[in-house]
Order: sequence, then structure tokens, then C-alpha cells
Amino acid sequence: MSTIVGIAGITGKFARCIVGELLKQQHVFIRGFCRDPAKLPDSIKTSPRVHITQGGSDDMKALRSFARSCSVVICCYLGDNKLMTDGQKILIDACELEGVQRYIASDYTVDFTKLQYGQLPSKDPMILVKEYLESKDVAGVHVLIGAFMDTFWYHWFGIWDPAQYTLSYWGTGTEVWESTSYANAAEFVSAVALDETAVGLQKFLGDRKSIVEIADTFESVYGKRPGLNRLGSSEDLYKLMHQKMAEDPANVLSYLNLFYQYYCTNGQTYLDIDMENQRYPHVKRVTFEDFMRSHSVDELSTAMEKVGMGI
Repeated sequence: MSTIVGIAGITGKFARCIVGELLKQQHVFIRGFCRDPAKLPDSIKTSPRVHITQGGSDDMKALRSFARSCSVVICCYLGDNKLMTDGQKILIDACELEGVQRYIASDYTVDFTKLQYGQLPSKDPMILVKEYLESKDVAGVHVLIGAFMDTFWYHWFGIWDPAQYTLSYWGTGTEVWESTSYANAAEFVSAVALDETAVGLQKFLGDRKSIVEIADTFESVYGKRPGLNRLGSSEDLYKLMHQKMAEDPANVLSYLNLFYQYYCTNGQTYLDIDMENQRYPHVKRVTFEDFMRSHSVDELSTAMEKVGMGI
């Protein structure tokens, strides 16, 4: 029996990873939604099991056409808070009108349910969308994976500096990072999409390590220990991130990485799951060590840019 899975925002990096996983299952057919199908790789555009609907995030007619006949819709939108809130609400409305049973929200992050509105600005839409789903006749699904491992090494995030060969951190160095790679998260999302019983919060985690433990693993894999650069206390980080936001609130990229570093490591948003007791045992966890062994040192800082490129 075939299963039809909808993927909104199918041209995105993470969406392409999910498509690659779903197409490994011969009984799965995919309906994709996007503004510009030309951005899709030929492997997806030419697949007989993929049907693409073109339209904008506010085009209800196109959205309903896309959602029609899907048993589950996965949202992979990535954009400003308006898209992530209003865009998802319209998509949820279309799913409800077309009788879609489950909606996997565009979360894929730390446990935002433990945040107060306004604490981590980029997660406010997730709080609002979760509340909206609870009022609709569509079962909401929220996949939580911690921080993306590929992003952890990205230069914008401000942790790994390949030129200085250092890992920077705030706090004591014992604070734990919960992290999952894009590819590993896509495996889990695919498993959740095909599991009709999976609703509500779905938590999965690749690894859980402090910056000191990550440095230990780095040395074990690459044979050279990175320097550890302490930038200040957690309190210093909190003050700095709010100072930068107050100085130029429109320049989100100037402070968002600091907010992430704070809320990823202050303990508030930890997933609190037993990593040895997973719901989907066929999905093997990709640890920090696994990730490093699959990338050269030179590839770490650009790993995020290459997510989904091989699909």
C-alpha cells in the first residue's frame, strides 16, 4: 500500500535530505510544494514518485492542491518570523481543509516548549504554531533534535575557528551541547512521517557532549588537540546578546548565534531523553565522533553549506 507524503519548502537543504530518505522506501510517493521548482536537483525533478506544486506560501488554492491526498505534510519552511508563523498557519489551514491527518511543523531544534515567548526570538513562531495546531483538526507533530551538528562547526556560529584551530565557548566548558546532524535528523523525520502513531513531541538526539569532551574527541579523531578559548561567563553571554539586540534589533544575524549558544547550553531547552532507548532502532545515532570521522578538518566549517547537495 502506497503512502503519500507532502513536503512544503521542498527546495531547502533539509527538505532534500528528507526526500532522499523517503525515496529509499519503494511504497512512498512525495508531493512537493515550492515557489521555484528550478531550484530542485534533477534527481528530484525527474523522479516518477515526486510531484511538484508551484506556489507562494499565501496561495491557498495552490496549497490545497499540494496537500490533497497527503496523509502527512512535513513543513520545511525556513525564513523570517512572518513566514514561519503566518505561512505555516495558512499551510495548516489547507491541510485541515484537505483532510491531512498529521502536520510535522518546521521545528527541528531544541525543546522550544520550555522557552517563554520572547526568550529565543527565532523560536517564537514554533510556540505560536504549536498553539495553533492544538486548535485544529490536524494532529501536530514536533520533531526536536537539539542543535544541528553541521551548524555547530559553521563559522557564523562562532565556535570553531579553523584558522586559529580553536573552539570558543562561554561558561565553564562543562555545559552540554545536544546535537544531531542534518542527515541523521532527516532519517528520524522520515521515520516519524511514516509512523501513523507518531504525534506530539518526537525527540531524537545524535550526541550529547560538553565543549571539553568535543575537544577530546577532536584530538582522538584528527590527532591534534584544538585550543579552548573561553569568552566569558554565561552571564556575560546573556548581557552581550541582549546588548547587541538592543543596539540593532533588525540585524538579527549579529546576535542570533549568541542567543543559540546561550539557550543550547544553559540547560533550559535540553531534550531530556534516554539516548539508548529510541523509538526507531533502525535509525543509528550519528555522534560527534561519527561526524568528525566522515569529514576532514578542512571540511568541518563548510559542512552546513553542502547539506542536501548530494541528493
